[in-house]
Amino acid sequence: MAAFACAFACVLLALASVFFFHIGRESHKLKRIQTLKHLYIIFKVSSSFLIELCVLVLLTISRLSDFRNMGAGGRMLDSSEENNLLKRVPVDPPFLLSDLKKAIPAQCFERSVIRSSYYVVHDLIVAYVFYFLANTYIPLLPAPLAYLAWPIYWFCQASICTGLWVIGHECGHHAFSEYQWVDDTVGFILHSALFTPYFSWKYSHRNHHANTNSLDNDEVYIPKRKSKVRIYSKLLNNPPGRVFTLVFRLTLGFPLYLLTNISGKKYGRFANHFDPMSPIFTERERIQVLVSDLGLLAVFYAIKLAVAAKGAAWVISIYGIPVVGVHVFFVLITYLHHTHLSLPHYDSTEWNWIRGALSTIDRDFGFLNRVFHDVTHTHVLHHLISYIPHYHAKEARDAIKPVLGEHYKIDRTPIFKAMWREAKECIYIEPDEDSEHKGTYWYHKVL
Repeated sequence: MAAFACAFACVLLALASVFFFHIGRESHKLKRIQTLKHLYIIFKVSSSFLIELCVLVLLTISRLSDFRNMGAGGRMLDSSEENNLLKRVPVDPPFLLSDLKKAIPAQCFERSVIRSSYYVVHDLIVAYVFYFLANTYIPLLPAPLAYLAWPIYWFCQASICTGLWVIGHECGHHAFSEYQWVDDTVGFILHSALFTPYFSWKYSHRNHHANTNSLDNDEVYIPKRKSKVRIYSKLLNNPPGRVFTLVFRLTLGFPLYLLTNISGKKYGRFANHFDPMSPIFTERERIQVLVSDLGLLAVFYAIKLAVAAKGAAWVISIYGIPVVGVHVFFVLITYLHHTHLSLPHYDSTEWNWIRGALSTIDRDFGFLNRVFHDVTHTHVLHHLISYIPHYHAKEARDAIKPVLGEHYKIDRTPIFKAMWREAKECIYIEPDEDSEHKGTYWYHKVL
């Protein structure tokens, strides 16, 4: 993390040097004044974000001892903490959903279109600033710095665009405003721009929330029983195989899920998110699935125009790789939310909604929690009450934690370490032989 912060600072300094050198080369006074005006406008609209970024970097550096051997967030755990963290959650909650709602302050249920829109505008301004800096000044850098600057731009742009994707996801849960048409309009635009079919994914994601951790009816992240583990899974159950599996999952997992329903619910026939007649959708949803397809076609057409005007390399560097990065972040976040040794899955003999909704876990992504609008560490709350906006989520989560007791878990294990551990430990599921809950399944690793 320190290396990233230092590298980021170096590139910013290099960009600043190139910028002022560029000004110095301007021979015409008017051009120099226009350039300075442009700088002032960019500084004015982005200054609040830059202040936030500096604070986050300083906070991150101040916690360097917690960031050893880690990915984006979390802290190192000793063995006793880790053993307690991996302890299985109870399967029978002693409370009702109504008890949880009563514990949450009333203001947490309020959805403000103005406040929600602020976060959209904020993220769009930041995304524009990143685009402006990359498009204007990275090409002016010498080769070694340019090779360093592009990955930093991709990471920063993918991060902020993941925040926009999260707001689009919030629209799908009617958590953006009090007006469904506003939510759907904003969500449709944001998700289409980030290569996600808004209405199609909204409906399948709704089914996921209605059937979380049901082995028979959940829409995604359905683990296999030992007898169903494929031979290639056994061959890949080693360090090189796990690296391949994780890279494949993070880069191709979301597109393949949309295209082929990989890792999703098994239907009687082929299913995907682009066919209005897919068995994923009901009769009344099919027209909106088609609208989602048209939104993506419009984005493809805009890309075609951009390629014709700027070239394929420019479009890939400025837009394509950050969008892939959004999908990588999305898969990483949801994989870690739904894959953990402490979490049960249920067949139809034992599943009920409250059991399933409680079978998720919060994660700590460090400073990215804020960039991702806190979706990373309020996921348990989200599965219980999905229409609470993100800016109230932390308050609501803290309000229900005393009621949840042992049923609430947050794993602060460093992200890369957690990702590797889940890939190694969570191979298949089986019920415990000596348990009375024969329909309750737990993760195992020994094949």
